Amino acid sequence: MKNIPDRTETNLTDSPDTIRGSICSEPGPSNRKSPKSSLWSGFLVSAFSVFDIHSESKISHKKNQETSTGNHGWTAAVKRVMNGGSMRRIQERVLGYKTNVSNSVSDIWLLGVCYKICLEDPSQEPVHSTGYAAFSEDFSSRILMTYRKGFVSIGDSKYTSDVNWGCMLRSSQMLVAQALLVHRLGRPWRKPTPPPFDRDYIEILHMFGDSEDSLFSIHNLLKAGESYALAPGSWVGPYAMCRTWETLARSKIEKNEPEDKLFPMAVYIVSGDEDGERGGAPVLCIEDASRICSEFSRNQVDWSPLLLLVPLVLGLDKVNPRYLPFLAATFTFPQSLGILGGRPGASTYLVGVQDDKVFYLDPHEVQQTVNISKDNLVADTSSYHCNVIRQIPLESIDPSLAIGFYCRDKDDFDDFCSRASELATESNGAPLFTITEARHSPKASGTSRTHEVDSFDAADDDEDSAKDDWQLL
Repeated sequence: MKNIPDRTETNLTDSPDTIRGSICSEPGPSNRKSPKSSLWSGFLVSAFSVFDIHSESKISHKKNQETSTGNHGWTAAVKRVMNGGSMRRIQERVLGYKTNVSNSVSDIWLLGVCYKICLEDPSQEPVHSTGYAAFSEDFSSRILMTYRKGFVSIGDSKYTSDVNWGCMLRSSQMLVAQALLVHRLGRPWRKPTPPPFDRDYIEILHMFGDSEDSLFSIHNLLKAGESYALAPGSWVGPYAMCRTWETLARSKIEKNEPEDKLFPMAVYIVSGDEDGERGGAPVLCIEDASRICSEFSRNQVDWSPLLLLVPLVLGLDKVNPRYLPFLAATFTFPQSLGILGGRPGASTYLVGVQDDKVFYLDPHEVQQTVNISKDNLVADTSSYHCNVIRQIPLESIDPSLAIGFYCRDKDDFDDFCSRASELATESNGAPLFTITEARHSPKASGTSRTHEVDSFDAADDDEDSAKDDWQLL
């Protein structure tokens, strides 16, 4: 696949700075443990899961401890370990996840920005060069949303925490928070240290507080997604999550809410045809995008800022390998907001790529609820950022995912369409999505309008072609 032209590259020349976090690489599928190690790891995972699930039942657990004196020492010891750090950190240490600085010198693409990585000596560890330092600063400036506990109960339920079920909601909050950062502060923005902070930054964090007063809270998302089976305690997929954000944005317009209560950009879900056509890639219709922007602005302007969400299913058990280079290429788009993805049943927010691995922000850490006032410019925002840089193999992500893009204006949207069309042209009949001028246009921009499963070259992997490829969500 040839490179997308006119890519935005950042090769900063500022003075070197120490890297804020180390790169944590999870073992890929080929890393096999001995049977004894696997048994021990499985036991620990089970033990950790039990304690995580029941972390909010401390009183009942304490009574059980008192009546089980024989196990008191073991239980107390495990609790001390559990309380000494987050679940994720313990699993990384005990289950063999490696924490080190990557020795790759390949470019890193982080949400549309390229970082050049260089070594003084190829046989040595990477120096803390401007490339790594700048990348680390950019990564740690992205907003992190994690499990929270101790918030006001959601609706009529008794849920005061989203532990073990809210990872997709949190991942989607991170993607939308990134859109808001770019929209209000620009892509080059970095979190200042020390405070005071930018008012826009604090107001964005306020929007994601865990109460009904916060526009994009988990409470309001669940309410908006009721028709898509969103409910406290239930896991949700990428497609339903994308539709929930669309519903939330539309409801604010229909209710004629004041400007400060409106979703600040139009939302367009790039999905299948209205007639429910099965097979073929989703189609982005420029005519539809224009109409959605006009409706968002209440017919005041022809175009508005636009959040594009593209939910996809790229296989059954795993992503078909033919799509991997094109998923990686989306991180090079200046409009990139990353990907809602991760391992099966464990959603994360994918933000960048280097070689065959992707960087991600992980919502699977339980933190106490923090509701930041929009006027508190010196608030403690440390729980909304992460200094530990994690990677997983791109091939290991769940095939059900959603890609996000933000287009500031019509020129930005046109540039996005040009890049997307070129990517579709290079796909050899297997695009992630296609572009068309009008809904019933016979041809899409850059490639045919739809691509049926049986149109793939017979030389491709027959087994993969039979097992997966396009399913309309």
